[in-house]
This record gives sequence, C-alpha cells and structure tokens, in this order.
Amino acid sequence: MAVLKHLLASLLLFLLASSSTMAISDAPFMVAHKKVSVTRLKSGADQVSVAINIYNEGSATAYDVSLTDDSWSKDVFDVVSGTTSNTWERLDAGSTVSHTFVLESKVKGMFYGAPALIKFRVPTKAALQEAYSTPILPLDILADRAPEKKLEFKLLAKYGPLLSVLSFIGVFIHLILSPSKSSAAKASKKKR
Repeated sequence: MAVLKHLLASLLLFLLASSSTMAISDAPFMVAHKKVSVTRLKSGADQVSVAINIYNEGSATAYDVSLTDDSWSKDVFDVVSGTTSNTWERLDAGSTVSHTFVLESKVKGMFYGAPALIKFRVPTKAALQEAYSTPILPLDILADRAPEKKLEFKLLAKYGPLLSVLSFIGVFIHLILSPSKSSAAKASKKKR
C-alpha cells in the first residue's frame, strides 16, 4: 500500500512538472536578425541599407509587436527612405516579418550600432516582453577604399570556361601520348 501511495505521489508530481513546462513553452519566442550593407554613392556619400527580420519561433501568437532601432544618430545619418521603427498588430507562431530602411551618412568615421529593440505583448502576462536583434559589426563610414580591380574578375568570368576546357584537353592528350609504366615494363621484357 505504501508503494502504491509513493507511486501515485510520484506520478502526480510528474504531471504537475510537465504541465508547468508546457505552460512555459506555450509562448512567443522572438528572434530578430539585423543586416546592414554600405554602398558608396557617386556623390561621395555612403548609403546604409538596414534590414531587420523578426521571427516568432515560439508556439503562441505575439500581439502589439513594435520594433525600434534608434541607434542611428541624427547627427551622423539622414533617413532617406522608410522609418527606424514599425509596429504590427500580431505575429503568429512560426511567422516572419521584415522591416527595411535606408540612411545616408553625414560624418566620416567608425560607427558602432546597437541591437534593435522588439517589444510584444503576451496574453498571459501583463507587462510587455522585450527581445533584441543581433548586433551589427562596426561600420567604417566614408572610409578611403582602394579601387577595386574589376578587370581581373571580368577576364576570369570571360575566359575561365575556355581555359578550363583547354586544360582538360591538354591533360587528356598528355595521358594518351605518354607511355604507361606497365606497357614500358612489357616492352623491356620482350627485348630480353
């Protein structure tokens, strides 16, 4: 009888622990990736394109999702297109949203950007939840760059396939014309 009570108590504890684990896992889980690319314009300015992808990897819907990326100082950057913040009514489990904007640089130097902030509401919690995007690598804005050697890449793209075909033909001819070791050994045996 004591063994049965112990077994029932263990089973009850297991069920309580597993139900609390399931309740915890039944929530949104935000993953955000921030990508930045810098392009030199003909006017001499650098254009910075920012793309932020937000993924809901959780098993529940997130509501009132807001994105704020205010690490771009107005003293250094002008917003060319888009905005540095955005909101979505909801982000279902397993879905993705993207936000992009373009900036133009004003000042030369290194720029260290902070991760973007994502806030969202979970129906089971009163307080807003927060998540952060991946950080970006330091940007060297308006840096002096060595001129690119595009001619070499153009030559390789133009003549590369022809060069590889000629190489294969040369190897094939070499294999046919050069005597193999086994035929040379047979020839030396016949001469004796």
